[in-house]
Formats: sequence, structure tokens, C-alpha cells
Amino acid sequence: MKNILVPTDFSTAASNAMDVAFDIAKRRGAGIVLLHVVEEAESESYNISGEVTEESGENRLFTFKLLEKGRKKLTEFINNPAYEEVEVVGELRLGNAFHGITSIIAEQNVDLVVMGVRGHSAAEEIILGSTTEKVVRRCKKPVLTVHQKPLTLDFKNIVYATSMDESESEFVTLVKETQKFYDAVVHLVRINTAGNFRSDFEAKAAMADFIKAQGLVNCTVNVFNAYSEEEGIIYFADSINADLIALATHGRSGFIQAWGGSIAEDVVTHARRPVLTRRIK
Repeated sequence: MKNILVPTDFSTAASNAMDVAFDIAKRRGAGIVLLHVVEEAESESYNISGEVTEESGENRLFTFKLLEKGRKKLTEFINNPAYEEVEVVGELRLGNAFHGITSIIAEQNVDLVVMGVRGHSAAEEIILGSTTEKVVRRCKKPVLTVHQKPLTLDFKNIVYATSMDESESEFVTLVKETQKFYDAVVHLVRINTAGNFRSDFEAKAAMADFIKAQGLVNCTVNVFNAYSEEEGIIYFADSINADLIALATHGRSGFIQAWGGSIAEDVVTHARRPVLTRRIK
């Protein structure tokens, strides 16, 4: 691992994500790219003749002030003695946050994205849906989301919520790498719901086969009953006081995503613990 991307809006959640990224970077000898994106002024700033209106001038001045503020904040982070053990590079962009993130991922050959997640209100989830959830759904790189400051940065207990599908092989590799990095125990869990139920015997037998096929070691097998998969994952992680939740996302979008939603995105939105995801085919 060489480069870790931390998108920031300088909120508490983003600062918590920075602290987690710093710990990973320090342990692995990686650098951090700290990205701040200022939303661009609305296109309506220009009138039909192409002339700059008074409103557009105000918008440009406001955008300029936001850019200056962002540059100052990035400089403060980069020069913060708390992060001096790791190389931190600041990137300031103007435009759409999601496209800014994906552009940096390609330009800097990013290996991991660490993002802060804010709030649980309906309004905050709408904002979240346009940034963090979109990154979780579409990013081809691993994404680690952080709600609040973790009780520990040494993730010794990892909950791996799995569908036991062959398509998860690539994600299993990520889980095993994370497990090795932290010398952790992996707690495999299958969530039983009313619409997707298997007996303990059947579920645990299938999980044992999955463990053998994927070469997993030092792990426990668990079946947890809940009204929904996302609720079950969160409650199970709470019940064992897990340090990290790991689950793959199929990257649904459009009508399918709107109709069925995404378990990974729901867990990212509502879990208080760090969540590691990666898009699989």
C-alpha cells in the first residue's frame, strides 16, 4: 500500500477519518492524499447572453473565498506536527465532490479511500447519498468509512458479513490481508431474515465450506436473526463489540439500487463502527 486518499470537509467526522488513515499509513509506510473539493458555482450565474451578472460576480467571490479557506485548512493539516511521521499531500479541487474523488484515485494511484460519515437524519442521509454512498457503490478501490472516533485503532475483531457467493473471492483476499495486518479474528456472520432464512445447521455447514474454499483461518462461524440484513450486521457487530465491519457491495445503481437499495450503503450510513467495503462484480 502506497497511497491513502482522505476526502475532507474539515468536519469532526473527516478528522476522525484522517486519524484512522494516519495510523494505517504509519504502520504500512504509506502516504496520505488529503482532498478538499469546493462545489462550483451554479451554471445559472450566467445570463442568456453570456454576460456576467451581479449574482454571478457574488458567486465567484464566494467560491474564491471558499477556495482560500480550503487552501488554508489543508495547509494547517499538512503542517500539523501530529501527522509529521507520514507524508501528507494536499489537493484542492473545484467542482463535483464525487468526480474530484474519482479523479484523484486515478491520478494518484490510490490504494485505499478513508472517508468520514456524518449524521443519521433524513437530511444528512440525502447529503451522504451524493458523496460517501456513491463512492462506496462505484469505487473500485477499498473504502473504509468512519462515523466517530474508534475506541481502538487496532482492529482485532472483524465482522465479515458474507453471502458466501463465489463472486466474493476478491473481497475475501482484502479481508485476509486486513486480518493479517491487524493479527485479528474474523467473525463470519450470515444474517437470517424472514425472507431469506436458513437453519443454523444448513447455514453453518455452508459457511464451513466457504471457509475451506477461501482459505480463511482464525475465524468464527455465526448465524444471527434480524428483521433486515443491515440491521442484523450492525446488531451482531454491537453484540461482540467488533472493531471493524467488512462487507462487499455489488455496486447497484439506477432503478435496481433505488428499488432494492444496498445493504453495504445502509450499513455505512447507520453503523457507528468503521466499515470496510469494496465493489465486486
